[in-house]
Amino acid sequence: MDRPGALDRLRAAVTGFRAAHLPDADRWCVALSGGPDSLALTAAAAGLADTVALIVDHGLQDGSAAVAEAARAHAVDLGCVDARILRVTVAGAGGPEAAARTARYAALRDAHAGRPVLLGHTLDDQAETVLLGLGRGSGPRSIAGMRPYVAPWGRPLLGVRRRLTAAACTELGLTPWHDPHNSDHRFTRVRLRREVLPLLEEVLGGGVAEALARTAAAVGEDTDYLDGLAEARLRDTADPRALDSAGLGALPAPIRRRVLRAWLLAGGATGLTDEQIRRVDALVTAWRGQGAVAVPSALPRQRLVAARTGGRLVLRTEPVAARPDLGR
Repeated sequence: MDRPGALDRLRAAVTGFRAAHLPDADRWCVALSGGPDSLALTAAAAGLADTVALIVDHGLQDGSAAVAEAARAHAVDLGCVDARILRVTVAGAGGPEAAARTARYAALRDAHAGRPVLLGHTLDDQAETVLLGLGRGSGPRSIAGMRPYVAPWGRPLLGVRRRLTAAACTELGLTPWHDPHNSDHRFTRVRLRREVLPLLEEVLGGGVAEALARTAAAVGEDTDYLDGLAEARLRDTADPRALDSAGLGALPAPIRRRVLRAWLLAGGATGLTDEQIRRVDALVTAWRGQGAVAVPSALPRQRLVAARTGGRLVLRTEPVAARPDLGR
């Protein structure tokens, strides 16, 4: 029996994803960059449900408008019911990669109109994400990598190698766009892709990307279970605005830190790291009268702090002193 072609294998992956996460979906969006992964995903998805292609033009490179228009034309040819170009302005802290990602996801969130948004991340991307998490010591949540579905974002190709999407484009006679940033060795992820993973494959005898993806899936299952226990514990708290330190101290450490994380996020914290959560945890487990712990938030001209007072943990805001105008 003939082996299924690359596009058929991608359609099978998308079909399995839909059965597991979106069994009633008859329409969705695809985030289309014009690259081989998102282009192949668009081809597979458009054959299974009404598909709207959302193409983000970051405007960071000469000719980006032409790249976006070419992607739009491909989407129409592949059977998408609509294809829209979303032009964004990239600005903000965290470097160009982070700023572009923030702008992209904001544009997709504004445009998806309640539909799931399929993203073209592959098993290779998952392996790179796990390595980044390991290298940064970000804890199990980071090692769990990207989740297959966290509404509205869906990743049907997390079990598919990148070479299969390239093969699907070849089958279809498509010429995908190749982002020059993906070969720029100034970016950490590019060096992981081009240097670290090939070396690991050589040293460990192959199969490293698949092993990293399996690790992400296993850690993700454990994390989801523990998160569920922590959320139930937080729901049972008499006053979620002030947590009882003694009650928290009696909890196993993995549950306690997850309760604290959920509590901080519910109170307005954003972008928490494992180190920050552990500092708040020390207010419970290593209390010696230390001061409040500031945590990141999006509050304008204020900062969010966790403090221990009267045997309870509380969240409060404090004004941020304006910097003096020293002139020019």
